[in-house]
Amino acid sequence: MLRKKKIMVFAAHPDDEVLGCGGTIAMHAKKKDIVQIVFFTDGESARFKGKKNQKKIDSRKNSAIKVSKLLKVKIPIFNYFPDNQLDTVAFLKVVKFVEKNINKFKPDTIYTHFPHDLNIDHRIVSKAVVTACRPQKKSGVKNILFFEIPSSTEWKIDFKKRNLFSPNWFQNISSTNKIKMKALKIYKKELRKWPHPRSIKGVESLAKWRGATAGYHFAEAFVLGRKI
Repeated sequence: MLRKKKIMVFAAHPDDEVLGCGGTIAMHAKKKDIVQIVFFTDGESARFKGKKNQKKIDSRKNSAIKVSKLLKVKIPIFNYFPDNQLDTVAFLKVVKFVEKNINKFKPDTIYTHFPHDLNIDHRIVSKAVVTACRPQKKSGVKNILFFEIPSSTEWKIDFKKRNLFSPNWFQNISSTNKIKMKALKIYKKELRKWPHPRSIKGVESLAKWRGATAGYHFAEAFVLGRKI
């Protein structure tokens, strides 16, 4: 009997997990792999203050829990580092948070943000994951894959084009794209109107393009950071 794979998704904000790899998460769940999602910030507190802020935080957290149930994965782990201000937190503290969760869950594969994303929280999460996953003797992490976030990853400007998202790993999500879109709608307050890239049509168009690139109807694209 094949051992179930243990998959960990490190995402800065609730909704990044669906935008970046929602279809892939659903694929793992279909294969009976065990998936644990970890969030670093609430995704809201940079925008509002007071009671309105707490209401928004609670709503976003509840949305994330609903998404995890829809995708049939474990209830997410929530942390509350300053939203969109991870650069104000001691980097060692962020790394230790990652290490603690890796040591407890012991994943085979990790999905996280592309390290050269426009969003500061995305970049720091990515760097912290890579730091925590140094390939030491006792490390069980065999694969690290970086995902893209529409309206963030592609908005990074790099005139030398050395650090732009150039995928070399594709996951066919033709059978799970509908689940991804359904999960995305749970985060409807985070969506924008077309032609914004973080709209339903924008996200689905990206999945079609990534699929066409790889010869499928729908796909999610990644940059392979490490494979052991």
